[in-house]
Amino acid sequence: MPFHVIAGRGATAQATARLLTDAGDRVRMVSRSGGGPDHPLVERIALDANDSDRLTALTEGAATLFNCAMPAYHTWPQTVPPLYGSVLSAAERTGAVYVMLGNLYGYGPADGPLTEDHPLAATGPKGEVRARMWREAKAAHDAGRVRATEVRAGQFIGVGAVSVFSLMIQPKVLAGQLALVPASLDAPHAYTSIEDAARALVAVARDERSPGQAWHAPVITHSVREVATRLADLAGAPAPRLAEMSDRELTLLGLTDPFWNELHETQHMSHRPFVVDSSRIQSAFGLTATALDEVLLPLSKPAVQTS
Repeated sequence: MPFHVIAGRGATAQATARLLTDAGDRVRMVSRSGGGPDHPLVERIALDANDSDRLTALTEGAATLFNCAMPAYHTWPQTVPPLYGSVLSAAERTGAVYVMLGNLYGYGPADGPLTEDHPLAATGPKGEVRARMWREAKAAHDAGRVRATEVRAGQFIGVGAVSVFSLMIQPKVLAGQLALVPASLDAPHAYTSIEDAARALVAVARDERSPGQAWHAPVITHSVREVATRLADLAGAPAPRLAEMSDRELTLLGLTDPFWNELHETQHMSHRPFVVDSSRIQSAFGLTATALDEVLLPLSKPAVQTS
């Protein structure tokens, strides 16, 4: 029976574990808290993935090492390189296929639609570090030390997602309250559902064509207003009240929490059209984006509302 190691315990990591166990594979989930799905085929291990020696021992014999780990948002430039270096080292030392869960930050400002062949030209600290992590994995792949691939997802939506939409817009819309949004309300934007990201990770992990290149996860292209309006319709909530947050408001919030200051770097993604082409993964694996209503419907039910 094949087994896989997943570093991380977030929503995409857990959705990936469920897909693998549905196919009868065993999964070892590694995170600092030791969290993960309660399933007979899932072994949950409490471990900081920066401990490369122990992570390597846990990965021995695994077909795949999925890197879904992510430190606190505002710490990426400092914490991501050693963490990703540790996970990459474990993949190299064990021979497991290395599958990274990435995002779109590494491209930097660009006119879309973006394909996987677009240069990784980010100059901001978070985008630069994400681009560098892929370059290091690709260099190891090209040198024959590892088989590495990356799935780049848009802003996450869906059950368990942690994103600007899920944290700042979704609960306000469901409660009929005003949502202050650090983004353009009407610019088209690339979203990826949690389940679609997981399907992409599993698909590339199982195909010999995947290593050595990056893949865009399936994306849904809508504006903030369109997604919020559809969520309200499905939930039977009032029409959403949305207001774009000013730079001054964002700066003032940054005095209370470092998270807010980090949003300035990605305004090229949030304040003007940011369109992504995910046709490569569709052509190769037949993966298409889940319809927006199907993604939003579980969020509209009272059991998952947040205040």
